[in-house]
Amino acid sequence: MITLLWAVATLLLVMSAACLWRADVGPTIQDRILAGNVVGTKTLVVLVLLAVIGGHAFLMDVAIVYGLLNFVITIAATRLIETGRLGGETPS
Repeated sequence: MITLLWAVATLLLVMSAACLWRADVGPTIQDRILAGNVVGTKTLVVLVLLAVIGGHAFLMDVAIVYGLLNFVITIAATRLIETGRLGGETPS
């Protein structure tokens, strides 16, 4: 079972390289944001797999915080692209 989990983690890391390539070449900013979000999600899953493989419970906490951070950054980047501002301030 551990071998299978290592294989899945390795496969996810290889697939993350393809997502990083997509984030680099685009063609649109939406593609880049989505590719970055996918890389973050794959990293979260790899952290959970490492927690299960190694028996390190603290990695689950790290994965939860990383997932929340990934979500907030994606929402902030999308809002910045769509409106041109991050907060609720009124444009002058």
